[in-house]
Amino acid sequence: MGPNQPQGKRKRNLTFWATIGLFLLTFGKNAFMILKSAKFLTPFLTMLVSVGAYALIAPLEFAIGFVILILIHELGHVWAAKIKGFPVTAPLFIPFIGALIMLKRNPRDAQTEAFIAFGGPLIGSLGALVFLWLGLAFGNGLLIQLAYLGLLMNLINLLPIHPLDGGRISVAVSRWLWLFGLIGGLILIVFYLRSILFFIIWAMFAWSLFNQYVLKKRRDGQRGQLGGRFQVAIDEAMMPSWFVPGENHRRELPWETYSSLDGQQTVEFRWDGIELEGKLDLPTQCLVDRVHVTDIRHLYEDGRMVGFEVEVSVDARIHENDRYYEVEPAVRWAYGAAYATLALAIIGVMLWIHQLLGISGLN
Repeated sequence: MGPNQPQGKRKRNLTFWATIGLFLLTFGKNAFMILKSAKFLTPFLTMLVSVGAYALIAPLEFAIGFVILILIHELGHVWAAKIKGFPVTAPLFIPFIGALIMLKRNPRDAQTEAFIAFGGPLIGSLGALVFLWLGLAFGNGLLIQLAYLGLLMNLINLLPIHPLDGGRISVAVSRWLWLFGLIGGLILIVFYLRSILFFIIWAMFAWSLFNQYVLKKRRDGQRGQLGGRFQVAIDEAMMPSWFVPGENHRRELPWETYSSLDGQQTVEFRWDGIELEGKLDLPTQCLVDRVHVTDIRHLYEDGRMVGFEVEVSVDARIHENDRYYEVEPAVRWAYGAAYATLALAIIGVMLWIHQLLGISGLN
């Protein structure tokens, strides 16, 4: 850079911190909500760790800027989740991988999942454009390079591969996009990205598809049985004199089943004769056929109290609910158009930046 290096460096520092200031103003509300919460400590510390990790391989200013771009992307997911009324955890940063937020309850349909997923690349790309604007305004090559990297990060996230955002957006467009991600993603990883991390992500995605569309289809409709043992003590005077259940006693029990917001299905049952009430958690979503007693043991008789141990079994059929993926055609077209438009816009801006950096030689 020659004799102008000190002045150029001061100018670069000024524009860099101006970027941070503009970011805080733009996303001030979300930043304030995080800062005033005690839960901010964990994301703040993981941000510092990520900055330190990236600073080992790049200048500190670059590391800070890149982590800010990741934060903007994650705040996009937070913003989208808030619109849909879903509580989320604070962002957790993982060096050389990125960051993540967790929904405190799962979406009930593909459209909601896609909306929350779309928020990250959309807001993340807008944040990268802010970096680009400031870089151009102040002639700062570092900010322009960060903008390019931020756009690339969001473009990669649009690949139709779970658990990337594109894989989640695809559920509201067409699950056939997963096939494109399976084949095209592997080609991109092998010949362009050449990243072990992305290959691991691709391999996990391939296995999940095999498990969902091969193994689960084989299991769908298969019958299974889940059982548990329950102990109960009742007052002998409260039992009918004619009713003393023996070890060979069998009966069906009245039951009801429900699923919690996180998808856990539970079966509750009762046996009024011995005042037994119990519940069993199913390992996966099932269609319950019946709940019945398979074994009963007389444990003790202590004065007026009688103790029993009852084995109860739940007969059910494994079932996968495909209604999750039911989306109106107009909504599919809307998400598809938004998905393609965002991807093409990112590619177009990246090509323009690439040409700009090649011509101007900004640094």
